[in-house]
Amino acid sequence: MSQSPSQPFILDAHLDISMNALEWNRDFTRPVAEIREREQGQTDKKDRGNGVVSFPDMRRGRIGICVATQIARYVKPSNRQFPGWHSPAQAWAMTQAQLAWYRAMEEAGEMRQIRTTAQLEEVYALWTGTNAPVNAEKLPIGYVLTLEGADSMITLKHLERSYNDGLRILGPAHYGPGTYAPGTEWDGPLSAKGRELVQEMDRLHMIMDTTHLTDPAFWEAVELFQGPIWASHQNCRALVNHQRQFSDEQLKCVIERGGVIGAALDAWMMVPGWIKFTTKPEDTGVSLKHMVDHIDHVCQLAGNSLHAGIGTDLDGGFGREQAPLDLETIADLQKVPGLLAGRGYKPEDIENIMHGNFLRFLRKHLPK
Repeated sequence: MSQSPSQPFILDAHLDISMNALEWNRDFTRPVAEIREREQGQTDKKDRGNGVVSFPDMRRGRIGICVATQIARYVKPSNRQFPGWHSPAQAWAMTQAQLAWYRAMEEAGEMRQIRTTAQLEEVYALWTGTNAPVNAEKLPIGYVLTLEGADSMITLKHLERSYNDGLRILGPAHYGPGTYAPGTEWDGPLSAKGRELVQEMDRLHMIMDTTHLTDPAFWEAVELFQGPIWASHQNCRALVNHQRQFSDEQLKCVIERGGVIGAALDAWMMVPGWIKFTTKPEDTGVSLKHMVDHIDHVCQLAGNSLHAGIGTDLDGGFGREQAPLDLETIADLQKVPGLLAGRGYKPEDIENIMHGNFLRFLRKHLPK
């Protein structure tokens, strides 16, 4: 489990770790190879035996800080298109089970929650300071808690309760017709409850994740919300023409607000023409260079390297069957710096993209 001092530190701005631990029943303390082996013969999930994320593999790739999700979608009886929990109370309960798992990982020394800038600096120093060990096997992985999709918030009082538990980031939308905001593969603006939610987020000084918002909801939300925004796992519509990706105008808005856009590794978001559950990576030749295409597009729009980052979404309901061909585990993110250098990016630009931009954003906007 040794790491090379030359390997850059990586901050991944979007990982569905607790969902995988509980709903996929994956033991993240074990290497990816063991998790895959244990899933052989299982067919209940489309990505069984194809996972790419575990704590040992994150440490091997020097991914020492991540933004880790709680996620549980509520679906109304009329919503037969998307899976989810059948009441807000059930969805809330699942997010609390996910929180309990994060707490268990903290007690085991596997993870360390980051609620404040002081805690952020402590974890960053553990990994990169002058006394940081070359062997990262025992280092805790720092995590900032985010909620992907707000439907599990039974009332706005639940949002404040979650904030007190360390929730610092919230994305109002996920897939379909959400209670607060419509998301991917849907349309329309924020609901009345969504507008109240955004105002409550402002009061609590939270970060808003604009990922998954529909176009009308995005523009309404960014006008209403006065606080900091980012797009944690968001690719570019100019390269893959689908509503899930952001237009150049949306990307520019996030940039102008001082936000960061994290490039995602879900293959259908990386290359055009992908048909979910039919297309295979080898059919398209999708690779990490396509991630770099999206990163480069953001940098060209910004005119600098200060607004692009990494938000892989790995094991977010998919694995190797829907990921770049040259990514065996999450540790292969260490291939990205070389690809960026091959495009002419300087060392300081590469550092910005691999962790610096999201790190500075969190330094600025987390509580002290």
